[in-house]
Amino acid sequence: MKAQVFRGVNQLSYEDIPVPSLEPDEVLVQVQVVGLCQSDIKKIRYPLYEPPRIFGHETAGIISAVGSEVKGWQVRQRVAVMHHIPCMRCAYCLNDNFSMCDVYKNISTTAGFNASGGGFAEYVKVPGHIVRNGGIIPIPDDISFEEASFVEPTNCCLKAVKKAQIAPGQTVLITGAGPIGLMFIMLVKYFGAKAIATDLLPSRIEKALNVGAEAAFDARDANLPAKIQSLTNGMGVDVTLLAVPSEKAFFQALDCTRKGGKILFFAEFPDEVEIPVNPNILYRREIDLMGSYSSSYRIQSLAADIVFNKRIDVQALISDRYPLQDLSAAVEQAIAPTPETYKILIYP
Repeated sequence: MKAQVFRGVNQLSYEDIPVPSLEPDEVLVQVQVVGLCQSDIKKIRYPLYEPPRIFGHETAGIISAVGSEVKGWQVRQRVAVMHHIPCMRCAYCLNDNFSMCDVYKNISTTAGFNASGGGFAEYVKVPGHIVRNGGIIPIPDDISFEEASFVEPTNCCLKAVKKAQIAPGQTVLITGAGPIGLMFIMLVKYFGAKAIATDLLPSRIEKALNVGAEAAFDARDANLPAKIQSLTNGMGVDVTLLAVPSEKAFFQALDCTRKGGKILFFAEFPDEVEIPVNPNILYRREIDLMGSYSSSYRIQSLAADIVFNKRIDVQALISDRYPLQDLSAAVEQAIAPTPETYKILIYP
């Protein structure tokens, strides 16, 4: 089969490799589409993992083979695949910190080499642990593979919304109106809150309004805090979701978030970044800082329900489609997006 093999920093090699062989409890999925995620781009561009590996984890496809011990799944079923499933027994899992679980971190779907998602290939193998514990999700007949590939990123965003306890009637500031920021806008609106977005690109500011933001502003606007105050009866927003790794966005969030509000880090910052914060700002204003990383097993069925019942319009997030052989070009576009670049999908 064909696969895009990570051979080193910024080195993707379009190669012929063996189709993964199955153990009795495993399932093989023929990939139909896989989303390009910022975490994939980070793994390709920085020396975080030893090569060789095959990345890609927002996967939807067709079951092409099942192991002899697999029950409940048949060849030709259309499925979305979750690339991690927690153990549900460790101290992290018992506290609902599923993404901190060692099993969650270390067992993944694979197309070969060190298991790393494997979606950037024609076939991906689903380990028995993931097969047995809900990591394969059947796709309804009226849902496309493209839509189904959004189940995993929807879960990740939904986890952040839940962690920040966003509730009806609240106002939420979302910094960055790329594909993640736009999904946040849709989810915030779905849960009955009002979304305000910021971005640097006029096209993305307009897109934010089109997908449901109450207001959207240029992130460089020096009057942004005053405008936020005006929109919130002088209070500030209840929650800020940082969807871009920007120090300026964080300090903007401090200026725009009300007393007693929350600021959630969703985007991953470069390791060398350190942000100096006067702790009295947090103490006196009772601002909660929190982070949200990856997905949550607890809300997996809700994420699937939101996508499969079209409670948000994931199709509106798609801007580009690339064949697998052109993955490097897709990564370059994501790094230097055009004004109309949002979610990029990859097709084997």
